[in-house]
Amino acid sequence: MIAANSTTALLDLDACAREQIHIPGFIQPTGLLLVLEPEDGTIVQSGVPGTPLLQDVGCLRGQTLEHVFGGALAGLAPSVLAAPDRGTVHLGIVALKGVTHHATAHRAQGMILLELEEARPGELGSLEDLYPLIREFMADLERAPDTAALCDLAARQLRRITGLDRVLIYRFDAEWNGTVIAQSRNEALPSYLDLRFPALDIPAQARELYRTSRLRLIANCDYTPVPIEPPINPLTGQPVDLGQALLRSVSPVHLQYMRNMGTGTSMSISILREGRLWGLVSCHNRAPCRVPYNVRTACDLLGQVLSLQVAAKEHAAEVEQRVARRAIQARLLALMAAEDDFLKGLAREPAQLLSLTRSEGAAIVHLGRCVLLGRTPGEHMVMELVKWLDSARRDDAFQSDSLASEWPAALDCKDTASGLLAVPISQMHASYVLWFRPEIVHTVQWGGDPRKQADPTRLSPRTSFEAWKETVRLRSLPWTQADVEGALELRTAIVDIVLRKAEEMADLNEQLVRSNKELEAFSYSVSHDLRAPFRHIVGYSELLLQSAGEKLGDQEKRFVATIIESANSAGALVDNLLSFSQMGRTTLGKVRVNMHQLLEEVRRLLEVDTAGRDIEWNIGSLPTVEADPMMLRLVFQNLLSNAIKFTRDVGTAVIQVSGEAQDNEYVFCVRDNGCGFDMRYVHKLFGVFQRLHHVEEFEGTGIGLANVRRIIERHGGRTWAAGEVGKGASVYFTLPKTSGMQP
Repeated sequence: MIAANSTTALLDLDACAREQIHIPGFIQPTGLLLVLEPEDGTIVQSGVPGTPLLQDVGCLRGQTLEHVFGGALAGLAPSVLAAPDRGTVHLGIVALKGVTHHATAHRAQGMILLELEEARPGELGSLEDLYPLIREFMADLERAPDTAALCDLAARQLRRITGLDRVLIYRFDAEWNGTVIAQSRNEALPSYLDLRFPALDIPAQARELYRTSRLRLIANCDYTPVPIEPPINPLTGQPVDLGQALLRSVSPVHLQYMRNMGTGTSMSISILREGRLWGLVSCHNRAPCRVPYNVRTACDLLGQVLSLQVAAKEHAAEVEQRVARRAIQARLLALMAAEDDFLKGLAREPAQLLSLTRSEGAAIVHLGRCVLLGRTPGEHMVMELVKWLDSARRDDAFQSDSLASEWPAALDCKDTASGLLAVPISQMHASYVLWFRPEIVHTVQWGGDPRKQADPTRLSPRTSFEAWKETVRLRSLPWTQADVEGALELRTAIVDIVLRKAEEMADLNEQLVRSNKELEAFSYSVSHDLRAPFRHIVGYSELLLQSAGEKLGDQEKRFVATIIESANSAGALVDNLLSFSQMGRTTLGKVRVNMHQLLEEVRRLLEVDTAGRDIEWNIGSLPTVEADPMMLRLVFQNLLSNAIKFTRDVGTAVIQVSGEAQDNEYVFCVRDNGCGFDMRYVHKLFGVFQRLHHVEEFEGTGIGLANVRRIIERHGGRTWAAGEVGKGASVYFTLPKTSGMQP
């Protein structure tokens, strides 16, 4: 504990931070303090100033209230012993040797603390004397439109009531810096309006005391503290807790602070909102001045009214904002629900998404896609930012009004993203909705340069209160709680929609799987039943030509030939349909397959189709894979047949087959220099019955590449194609590597 009379001592920083200002061991000399045993009112500790009036009272310890001061407190004793467990109670006026004192009592640490504060001569006699001023203040409150007007009114009225030179109203920010937002003064003390004071001016333990004890008066910054004797309570073994005491002595650092500020008197009134310190009313007088007890009581009442009004005004403003944001959320929700992809709905009306958090830019990153709205960093920067966010696996909202201080790369995008508010929308993927605010360069007026300190290892009170301007850069407007709540509520809506869509997709997928199985079964049955009739038609037509060919005319022979050709074509179509339907029903029999050997076997089977053709085969070294050889044979048969078919109109056909091992798969390609195709229709290439050429130009059923895709996908691979009209086509497929396979 710091000695209260060491007013000139410099204090160690750590010691100051630990200073227990609620047990200073001293009181101010404007009254006396008695610590009483609660059962019979025996005095166990006392703090009595050495004024001529009281200097002959002698030792009070061990006496009861009925006997001290010549029995002047005897009538007060029953009320003192009945003091409530919580709060301070005013017990009336008592006279000690002809001097009137205000008697108050409260309980602390199981003891009763009786304070007798000397009344100021000529002070207002009762609260009724102050009622007209209080009533006027109450009436004016209703006309205050907002918090700023409310504080301005309170500052003026509190100065009228106290008669002090200056009344300031501070508001604390999130970092506990205090800014003067209202002021009423005369010319005795300078203006501090709009000045900001750093959090260090009011350390944490002082803020906590402001929160629990609403009003504090320091009548004279040069007072001599009165010690409490004995320093340790003999019943509790602890220093007496003076946190709620009106006469509590204050830290010598604070007294020096007052002298440096040029104020002889200081009175503070706490402004609370929902139990948290919102701000302070700080009343100053150049000369020492004792604010009468009844005036302080009136100020305490006005402080409580001010606290309630501030809370009500801010709550009303928050409700208004919340209603507006809910309307925006409802609109965004409707847009998302109307789209299959929530991302499209969210981006459909950018102004709505930006107004939700009062931002100038936003980005939506989901499954590798990035949508930018308004003023934002570039896509590459946004994706890097998402990587940084995801590296910390933040489950809740991330907010910063100085992103560059946490992520240095943001220096390059300060004009769009000095402020960031981000919410994750997936537990599995790096998916976020991000809002951006640009840098706002502004000037802050400090009450003295907060960077200056004579000895950085030791703490001394502020010596300068001259306005010091700081230009703040790389910061955006701060995010409010309403901004964060709006973002989190939107995240909840997105997650709900995504989950609902996922459930719908799963249900739809299940229905599709069931339908596909039914279609496959139907297709297999029909194909199987149609094969025989078509073969019979071909067979009987050929027998007809053989047996009655001489009797048939040329036209009749052409009719029969057309029947045979059509029946063959229909039979081929049925065979292909049967193969296609079997793809989903056949169990894969995977073995090691020498792809080069398999390709050569297929190429030899197709020599009938290439007879007389000028074809240049370029076959690379193909890897060995693990796959179903029968199905891969069909793949090569389809791809080589297509290459042979689509190159028949070129002079020298060049067909190239290659295969190579890549990271986790083998990539194969069949390339030709044939007629090619238009890439605008590449999405149709692997569909069933999809043809990119007229049947008159190139025969076929349009199922071959669909078979290829189905076989490859059953093996876990991929297919794609590239081509150019008149310059050929390339068809790619991959097969995954399996454990134990070598390239």
